[in-house]
Amino acid sequence: MPLHVTQFAGGSRGAWGVERMESVRGEPLTKVERVAVLGEPDVVLPNASWLLRGVASYERYVTRAERTMLEASQAPLGRGDAVCAALIPVLKNAEWWQLAQDERRAILEDRSHHIRTGARYLPAVARRLYHSRELGEPFDFLTWFEYAPADSDAFEELVRILRSTEEWRYVEREVDIRLRRLSPDRMTVDA
Repeated sequence: MPLHVTQFAGGSRGAWGVERMESVRGEPLTKVERVAVLGEPDVVLPNASWLLRGVASYERYVTRAERTMLEASQAPLGRGDAVCAALIPVLKNAEWWQLAQDERRAILEDRSHHIRTGARYLPAVARRLYHSRELGEPFDFLTWFEYAPADSDAFEELVRILRSTEEWRYVEREVDIRLRRLSPDRMTVDA
């Protein structure tokens, strides 16, 4: 199966207006006005300040039971009422990648309860994880969340909980970009 690369282009064009952008840990990204989410890898936006690419591949740390539970609860991306979004690129440190897969899983779920915690916020907060490490990108993961304005406090709580876990001690770089979908007449390039 061919890999489907999604691009996030930060600049002056795109369907998502940037409400705030901050470096949580490590080097920031250049501040931009908008973000375009592009499903076609050959599309290039002129004057983009940065471009992040990722692949939504198989889930690497979930069990069959967790996958079934997530699939039953997960809302689709692109819901009409989910006009708020967050793009949170994350780079883990070398210590994380030196751990074996089962050791990372133990930190991620057995001790940090990442999957179980995230599931409590479904279906209000839809999410997708993009893997970037194998593409040679500056981040290992691009996390994308969509939610309605009424669920903003719940999303903030989710992020606060996840950042307080053992897993987040392995984060070397994280940028938090909060977005709002622009009205349809202002949408531009997104695929």
